[in-house]
Amino acid sequence: MGKITIGHHISQQFNTELEDIRNRVMAMGGLVEQQLADGVQSLVQADVELGTLVASRDYQVNAMEVGIDEECTQIIAKRQPTASDLRLIIAVVKTITDLERIGDEAERIGRMAVKLAGRDTLERRFDGLSSMADHVRQMLHAALDAFARTDVETAVETWHKDRIVDGEYENLLAQINDYMMEDPRGIPWALDILWSLRALERIGDRCRNICEYVIYLVQGKDVRHTSLQDVQQELEDLDNPRT
Repeated sequence: MGKITIGHHISQQFNTELEDIRNRVMAMGGLVEQQLADGVQSLVQADVELGTLVASRDYQVNAMEVGIDEECTQIIAKRQPTASDLRLIIAVVKTITDLERIGDEAERIGRMAVKLAGRDTLERRFDGLSSMADHVRQMLHAALDAFARTDVETAVETWHKDRIVDGEYENLLAQINDYMMEDPRGIPWALDILWSLRALERIGDRCRNICEYVIYLVQGKDVRHTSLQDVQQELEDLDNPRT
């Protein structure tokens, strides 16, 4: 599957501007990855200090989104990009929006960790929580890698993995339901866990979105609201056009 490259413009300054926004997206992605990793660790290990830190750092993610968005607006106004350049700008704007929302979910997980402090570590209560969190982190890392390398194949593979996260989410919901039926006194605590799991599931959805933007960036094909089978078929058709 094809890739796009930066550096083909007559204006070297334009090349530099496009490369800069891609680099800034990756820097933002690195911060969001750290927020997610720390948020999950604080939740699983009931680490109040780390959870508080995660909640307090969300402003940094927000500031990076605003800065990149402003730079994209300036490039559009000044350069009037077309074709793949315009798709890059659109993909960047959409990607940083999802990264900011992933940051919000990580902040929520950190706040839940603080609220749930003093309880047993969650992994003792619910089998599979750490596995789900690991898969979500892997999805985020792979989605950012696909964006950095404009790698459609990795984007599609990562897009598929959201099904694994959804399956683990459903399994954990069943465990929480059983727990609440066995001990109604623990319902408030279980609901807080439920919100944390929901945050992780939404992060998986955001990672899937980023993969869709990579496909759009490289292939010019909008695959939102499309089934897995249809996405693969459409990409195969793009790679093997009929004569």
